[in-house]
Amino acid sequence: MSQKELKEAFVSHLNGTSLMEVTLGSSLAPLCFLNRGLLLILCDRGSEALPKPTQSILRLLFDYTVVIAPLVLSCTILSDILFQVVISLSLISMCMLVYICLSSTHSIDQQPKAFFESHLQFERVPFVTNFRVFVILKTSISILAVDFAIFPRRFAKTETYGTGVMDYGVGGFVFANALVCSEARGKGIMGSKFNYITKQLVSVWPLVALGMGRLISVKMTGYQEHVTEYGVHWNFFFTLALVRVSASIFLAIMPVNLCLIFALLIAVMYQFILDTTGLKEFIVLNNDRDLGFLHANKEGIFSAVGYVAIYLAGVHVGVFIMQQRVTVKEWLRALIYLLMSSLGLYAAVCLCQVHLEPVSRRLANLPFCFWSIAQSLFFLTSLGLADLLLLFSKKALSVDCVPSSWSLYRKKEDLSPLKNKDDLKRLCLFQAVNRNMLIFFLLANVITGATNSVVDTLNCTKEFSVYVLLSYMFLNCFVIYVLHIFGITLKFW
Repeated sequence: MSQKELKEAFVSHLNGTSLMEVTLGSSLAPLCFLNRGLLLILCDRGSEALPKPTQSILRLLFDYTVVIAPLVLSCTILSDILFQVVISLSLISMCMLVYICLSSTHSIDQQPKAFFESHLQFERVPFVTNFRVFVILKTSISILAVDFAIFPRRFAKTETYGTGVMDYGVGGFVFANALVCSEARGKGIMGSKFNYITKQLVSVWPLVALGMGRLISVKMTGYQEHVTEYGVHWNFFFTLALVRVSASIFLAIMPVNLCLIFALLIAVMYQFILDTTGLKEFIVLNNDRDLGFLHANKEGIFSAVGYVAIYLAGVHVGVFIMQQRVTVKEWLRALIYLLMSSLGLYAAVCLCQVHLEPVSRRLANLPFCFWSIAQSLFFLTSLGLADLLLLFSKKALSVDCVPSSWSLYRKKEDLSPLKNKDDLKRLCLFQAVNRNMLIFFLLANVITGATNSVVDTLNCTKEFSVYVLLSYMFLNCFVIYVLHIFGITLKFW
């Protein structure tokens, strides 16, 4: 077999892992975010003594070491002890929280009501931004790591049925985009519906261009392809564009407050069609891809229906999150509601797998839609709860040094110059990725292709594989961080 065929076989015919392991793995990012914030709080006075250029460099190294490196290691050399890793990070968080409580200058533990009634100040809901950033970071890690033998095959995308970590990545990506779309942020249709739909068609041209660029580069270079993932000519950029346009049409003809109902109807009707017609067999069993564009790209085209349902559900969640809330108690109540919804959907996934069929990313069936939304809600809630713990810690020590996090409402004169909001944003990898998110993902795809062309990923040693992955992520982060430091936003559409 050629090198291309070996690499294609390496990512094919896989069955995924358990729902529990995927959920366990998703708790790692919130723990890393929490530990990062707690360490910044504890080191607040020490960091103020550093000169600003050095501080900028150290903040990048700090964020990379505390957040990015654990994510890389957890899906490589630490993947077999993931439970122990999560427990260890949880214990570290608990120790720092206990120390902060004991060092508190306030009697917060004796006045919980005062904390819960505290007012928050923020421009954007921070855990939504962090959710989107972590989805991009974990996706970027996976698209290169999957080509190395050190990346567990159970984490890779499944062939037809199963729940791999990368299977959730595509659903989470769609959900993340929906959370912050204009409809979720309360920006309704301006002008006629026709003009609105036309505007949405035009707005997806960068995704179409990226999809075409990927298609042409793959075909010209002979890069390995997993055809049953999306098809011969299709890729995820085309799926994102199609989902956005289709969802915009739905949102143009129906009230936004009904999008959850439509999401459920679309997912149920699509599952009904899969079960009662020959569509499922056509997608899974018919491998004659020379009969036309539809046959060649059936996975990408038909799975878009399920992704539209996920997108509409994400819009509903986005509308719920964007509602006006100002106190800690109100946000805690909202997070508990999201967590309960997640648990309910997990129960629905289990019932579907027993009485209907397993989760299938290839089909984007009803169980996959439920699972993607449930996993996204759990991830989102975990980040929100971690942020509330950071808020509690900041109040306990009267500091406000954690970027990409909630802040308590404070008078302007109470803020020192070194804790200025703009400084916090500037010295933050999360803000950097959020600023140029699509560029970060594009850069990750380009470097992934370049790495595969010069490195024999299948036969690398474990040590060299980890070194390559850590270097790859550092290069991505460094470029995007430098752009952020200089205030550069690369948006040309």
